[in-house]
Amino acid sequence: MDNRKIFNRVPNDTYDRLEFQEESGIDEQPVYAEQEKQHVTVSSIRPESSVNQYKLLVISLAVLAVILLTVNIGLGVYYRKLTGGYLLRDISGEMAKLQTAYDQAVQSKQEAQMQLVKERSDHQLTKWELEHQITRRKDYQKQIDQIQVEVSRLTSHLPLLKEGCRHCLPGWSFIDSTCYFFAISESLSIRSWLSARQFCQKRNADLIVIKSRQKQLAIINFIAQYHDTSLTYHQNGFWIGLTDMEDEGVWKWVDGTRLSDGYWHVGEPNNQQNEDCAAVYPSENPFRSWNDAPCSYNLKWICEREPTSIG
Repeated sequence: MDNRKIFNRVPNDTYDRLEFQEESGIDEQPVYAEQEKQHVTVSSIRPESSVNQYKLLVISLAVLAVILLTVNIGLGVYYRKLTGGYLLRDISGEMAKLQTAYDQAVQSKQEAQMQLVKERSDHQLTKWELEHQITRRKDYQKQIDQIQVEVSRLTSHLPLLKEGCRHCLPGWSFIDSTCYFFAISESLSIRSWLSARQFCQKRNADLIVIKSRQKQLAIINFIAQYHDTSLTYHQNGFWIGLTDMEDEGVWKWVDGTRLSDGYWHVGEPNNQQNEDCAAVYPSENPFRSWNDAPCSYNLKWICEREPTSIG
């Protein structure tokens, strides 16, 4: 076998060395021994050096970690010693402040609740007082309205009184060229139908005869001004000169004429209690204001007579 072919399979540097030795005339056996020794030295030295460096790096990192941990623990202990007392004192102080603020808030709430109760009480009192004032105002307004009605009535009667002085007896009213007496004075007691007619006849008069719409309206307007609300509806009636005593159901005026058109209330006359005499009552509907009643009832009345003179 050719030695050169074998030598060509080894690395170049080895080959150079062998080739050099060959040229120098050195035996082949030491060359192989040297080459083997050299390969063993390279393969054994290089891995060992790398492991040593790795171990050194690991040891260095471990030492550094231990140092950092020690420093961290030392700093923690130092910080705890440094701030432990102050922190507890700060927490206690803050708790005391919070407790004080809470107590003040509770006290403020209680005071606000008490104030609210007082305000509600005052509000209720004010509400009641307002209701009282409104009631009084309504009463005053009612009195004012009554006074105004009375003033209007008296004002409207001034011409009648003036004319009555010339044409009617004292206490009589001159309306539409006729003298009327309304038994509204408290000095006059109420009377039966016959007694009231006798009162009129003694004064050359008789109970009123109502045969026209105009006269009916004038009478209703007049007696409405003297409506006594303390009395019942039937006690506020005025006797008029209409009766069916002679012939039941045939109503005649005191002048002998027969009734042709009456202003009866709904359902009247009904003759429930032998009601043979007629009376007029204050009513919102002047065309529904007559009732029949027993002639023995005591009511107010209306007389009429011709004026003494017209000129």
